[in-house]
Amino acid sequence: MSSSSSSQNATPSSSLSTPAALWRLKPFVRPVIWRLAGGAASALVAAIIALMIPIVLEQIIRGPVQAGAIDAIVWGALAVFGLGLGEALMVWLRRQFVLNPSTEVEYKMRTELYSRLQTLPVSFHDRWQSGQLLSRMMQDIGLIRRWLAFGLVLLVVNVLTIVIGAVLLFRWHWLLGVIFIVTAIPLWIRGYLFEKRYGALTRRSQDQAGDLATSVEESVHGIRVLKAFGRGKHALSRFSRQAETLRETEMSKAGAIASIWFWLDLMPQIAFGLSLMSGIWLISQGAIELPELFAFFAMATVLRWPIESIGFLFSFMLDARTATDRVFDIFSETNSITDPENPVHIAEPRGLLAFEDAHFRYQDAGASERDLLDGIDLVLRPGETMALVGLTGSGKTTLTTLPTRLYDVTGGRVTLDGVDVRDLPLAELRQHIAMAFEDATLFSATVRENVLLGRADLDVHSDEAERVLREALDVAQAAFVDSLPEGVETVIGEEGLSLSGGQRQRLALARAVAAKPKVLVLDDPLSALDVDTEALVEEALRHVLADTTAMIVAHRPSTVALADRVALLESGRVTAVGTHSELLRTSRHYRHVISSLEAEEAARTGAIPIIADADADAGADADPDELEIETTVREGIREDAATEDMTSEKEVRR
Repeated sequence: MSSSSSSQNATPSSSLSTPAALWRLKPFVRPVIWRLAGGAASALVAAIIALMIPIVLEQIIRGPVQAGAIDAIVWGALAVFGLGLGEALMVWLRRQFVLNPSTEVEYKMRTELYSRLQTLPVSFHDRWQSGQLLSRMMQDIGLIRRWLAFGLVLLVVNVLTIVIGAVLLFRWHWLLGVIFIVTAIPLWIRGYLFEKRYGALTRRSQDQAGDLATSVEESVHGIRVLKAFGRGKHALSRFSRQAETLRETEMSKAGAIASIWFWLDLMPQIAFGLSLMSGIWLISQGAIELPELFAFFAMATVLRWPIESIGFLFSFMLDARTATDRVFDIFSETNSITDPENPVHIAEPRGLLAFEDAHFRYQDAGASERDLLDGIDLVLRPGETMALVGLTGSGKTTLTTLPTRLYDVTGGRVTLDGVDVRDLPLAELRQHIAMAFEDATLFSATVRENVLLGRADLDVHSDEAERVLREALDVAQAAFVDSLPEGVETVIGEEGLSLSGGQRQRLALARAVAAKPKVLVLDDPLSALDVDTEALVEEALRHVLADTTAMIVAHRPSTVALADRVALLESGRVTAVGTHSELLRTSRHYRHVISSLEAEEAARTGAIPIIADADADAGADADPDELEIETTVREGIREDAATEDMTSEKEVRR
């Protein structure tokens, strides 16, 4: 989420014309196009009725008024009243036509966008701020709905009204019609200039609104950190600067709108003045009569609202175009992690997981930078538990993201039972392989729904689901859920922040266990547990992992104890594989890593590292090899930092 909005603005959609950009809404609008057309037709009929009123008034003045026929005047007034009533009825009908279709389009776009966000790879979400996605999901799609229901219909109808009205103005005298057309030319020029300026301002404003939403979202989620470090004023200052930048952009938008409105107000007034003078002159010349001039001004009055509304409707259209561009920024993203065209299925998976010369680098890595994972060769046998050990930045966590295709390898391949994971359907692959992360993420749902998230095959309230739930909670030592207000039916709140870190981790571990995968990938899932609870969980995991292939990122010596074998990662490569005892004997770097883990564990728990007491326990009858290992491990604590891998600062930040 480090990417700024400015980096997301340069999209191919910005080169499209406004009609072409809005035409991309066609797939969403097609199912309701006839109802929207019905709304436009109703509005057009209302406009035509309004244009008929001046013609009727002309006939009333020419006939009954000049003749003094009171009865005829009453009937004429009733005719005008009937036309007005018909116009109001058509306006009501327009609203009935367009209301439901526009909300259907909004619903469809919103669900399609959410679905798209679910299918896009993790690399996409690494680049995009959550506030930018949220503003597109809510603000932009809502604006498109309002434009379809109101702006589009009125823009089309008002333009047609102006065209029809302009033609009718020539009915009385060509000079009056020419005055109307000539005074409209400056409006067209100003409208063209307005589009260029206002379009850029609108895009900037909506992107800045997304940045502001990101700041709010980050502050809300990080409120504990801000309060703990007393940085509330700093966050407020940052937010205020962003809000002020948005305000300045909105003021620029208001200035652009005020400019176009000035011309929209000025030119009709000039047209009225010129028409009045010309009309009086034409009457004096006998070219037209008074009823015709009266009807002309009545028609011009009817056209005044459509002309004045064009500026607002034009800016509304540009807002909708920008919103469409922003939404299609996401729809047009290339999804690099998809189901294969010719999928392969594994009917009875055994859990043989293999990395074959696997390479990986992030998209923004420089050409001169080496791969973060640089030729990983590693095989996990069915039912085997493999611990991944290495210094910070060695690539352990990145390696765990490859089996489930959170990221795809950039070279080599990852296989499950001999099948490239890219040849398996994603849904099937993620049924076979489950993950539990160090940063446990829970959803605003019940404990039951969170734990059974990976069991789409179960009715969460069935007896079988209850059995799976209880078994998973027992393994994760999560009996605390029964003391919650409503037990497993308790809604645990947004991201589970109402629970402690250890409780969240245990529920996340229970979720992975409940999925019943053949391969379980655990990224240090016990880091937030106390020593006693960790020991109980590890004992339960030994039984669960008896017939499950497991890959565990180990940041604690106790986690290494769960493994059948250990893989040592160094600078993106597996430099050694063996049992814990074998690597202690054969790998100096492994001894250094383990000594570092022991020291970190001692600092965390306040205990004295076991390796520090080796001298007290070493006697004359001790095995010389074991004494040598213990001595070397102790010395490893004091090894120079230069022995650590030369991982770049950028990779460490990742």
